[in-house]
Amino acid sequence: MIRLSLYLFALIAYVPTAQAGFEVGGNTPATKAELFSEARAIAPGSTFTLALKLDQPEGWHSYYKNSGGVEQSPAIQWKLPQGFSAGPIQWPVPAVKDGYFGKSFVYLGSPAFLVDITAPAVLQTKENVTLTASATWQICSDLCRDENQTLTLTLPVVAKLEKAPENANLFANARASQPVMPTNWQISAQPKDGDILVRLVPSSALENDPTDFIPDQPFVQAASDGGSIRHEDGVWLIRLKRVTKDAFDKPVAMGASVSGILLGKQPIRIQDTAIAAMETISQSLSFSRFLRILGGMLLGGMILNLMPCVFPVIGLKIMGFVNQSGSDRKKIAMHGLTFTLGVLVSFGVLSGILFAARSAAGADSIGWGYQLQNPWVVFTLMLLMFVLALNMFGVFEVGIGATSIGGSLQSKHGLSGSFFSGVLATVVATPCSAPFLGPAIAVAIGLPAFQFFTAFGAMAVGLALPYLVLSIFPGLVGFLPRPGVWMESFKQGMSFLLFAAAGYLLWVYAGQIEGDNLLGPIFGLCCVAVATWIHGRWNLPHRKRGTRTAAFVLAILFAATGVFLAKPPQPSALVWEPWSEQRVTALLDEGRPVYIDFTAKWCATCQANKLHAYTSEVVALMKKKGVATLKGDKTRPNPQIEAALQKFGRSAIPVNILLTPGKEPVILPELLTPGSLLEVLGKL
Repeated sequence: MIRLSLYLFALIAYVPTAQAGFEVGGNTPATKAELFSEARAIAPGSTFTLALKLDQPEGWHSYYKNSGGVEQSPAIQWKLPQGFSAGPIQWPVPAVKDGYFGKSFVYLGSPAFLVDITAPAVLQTKENVTLTASATWQICSDLCRDENQTLTLTLPVVAKLEKAPENANLFANARASQPVMPTNWQISAQPKDGDILVRLVPSSALENDPTDFIPDQPFVQAASDGGSIRHEDGVWLIRLKRVTKDAFDKPVAMGASVSGILLGKQPIRIQDTAIAAMETISQSLSFSRFLRILGGMLLGGMILNLMPCVFPVIGLKIMGFVNQSGSDRKKIAMHGLTFTLGVLVSFGVLSGILFAARSAAGADSIGWGYQLQNPWVVFTLMLLMFVLALNMFGVFEVGIGATSIGGSLQSKHGLSGSFFSGVLATVVATPCSAPFLGPAIAVAIGLPAFQFFTAFGAMAVGLALPYLVLSIFPGLVGFLPRPGVWMESFKQGMSFLLFAAAGYLLWVYAGQIEGDNLLGPIFGLCCVAVATWIHGRWNLPHRKRGTRTAAFVLAILFAATGVFLAKPPQPSALVWEPWSEQRVTALLDEGRPVYIDFTAKWCATCQANKLHAYTSEVVALMKKKGVATLKGDKTRPNPQIEAALQKFGRSAIPVNILLTPGKEPVILPELLTPGSLLEVLGKL
């Protein structure tokens, strides 16, 4: 009833009321609305931008697409000539204020709302076209009122689109007032205790901590309105409270997605992200339903043995069975049981960590396979798979036991090797579980402790079952071919599966460290390969002692260099925005210096500059001077970048330019040094 009373109060507030400074009554809008075009003349097939500008009375405000309450946002109904189409409204960043129903998201002063219009490809030149916009909006102060106005623009059609320079500042400022689009961010959303938890993994460290999150969806409140924003291990977790009932106390269901604006020094647009469905169960399942969950987990664990990220390990282990097909049955069974124990123990450890994390953060914030979210884990597994692949291919040899990951069933350390095989199979297998076990895992995560660990134990048994069966019934191993010369070809063939697994992990790794940092891991893996080749070629028993010593030292040096190059890098201290002429103009109009790096991934000098020029001292001075950093990526053809380079008298990259309002551009040397950057920045 309280919400209904507030709603009725808001309805009463819509009645026009006399306010000082402007006339109210009739249909005369108190807001001055104007429609502007960025183009003076349009061309067939061109896309141009219009702006609806609202000059609002002092002390009054309009609303964002999600007002935060029952207020109405600006809307435009277009009447366009045949073949023309209008895009959605491009919303500026609103201010956050207290409203009747919590936080409201408002526009003060004179906001401008941009809309892209696309002309048809077939259009007669030397004619005029008329564009009509029927705009409606609501302004509020202590009270609210609805307003509307119909606006028209007539533009000539010419062969080539012509800009309207008199409107350039208006459009530059309008674009500067909008949030920027992030690149290569990992974004997900899940329900949490009736609220929404948004998980953001930026592609690089944020320059400043976020201060709030403005949602686009109704019935979702800002992070500052009872929610929270926190940072954990490189991940931003944003909790958004939901309004579960409308003004008439009717239940409101959670939407299927969430989007909005992340506020901070540079507001960031968070694109529409689906809210993952996850069932949280606080009570034990019935026996019949729990049995189905166990069956699904057991079958899914068995299927995991066929996955590309698990199959290489199976191939290695099968070689152990083949090599020992005539061995004692008890020893074979013991190795199978030890392998199973390794799987069960490692599953128990991972499940225990997951259960503890679930208790601390909720089942909907952490998912199975979480260990692969850590770049150091992916880095270690990638190196392991790559080195094993080189070993199997014959680049170097460390013995049959190591080739089969401790698989010699008669060696002194055979049982420990089998146990390690089970652990490795678990670590590599769990991220592959999602396609088959997604629903079962989603339910199992919310189970009480006993059922939780039993369910994941069933998955572990499923993963180990093929090995266990082969060890208990060694007669089945007899159907495998006997050892022979074919085994070398088989071993080399299996190496390609391991190379594929290493490539897959490199792909995952690239998503965690940003594509711009991928060159280090590629060269690092090459150095590791050189190290294994030197070891396999010269560090052999029949070589002279001096040769073996030199080979050992070189192998260690190359391996250490490879690990250093491939390891996860430190997050970038600079935040690079995508370059555009519009963004440069907007920043310069704000009075900020702009540093532009025209670069490309295929440019070796560019990569060298990135590695050596931007030291901590340079970064600190850039931040102190308020320098905005933009990146013009020429990896793919970009006519706009070509035109910009020609304007600066350059045709080849790298080109690094410092622009300062009211001063001539400073073009830096092609080969950057920290000293050259500090000298130029020191003059700002």
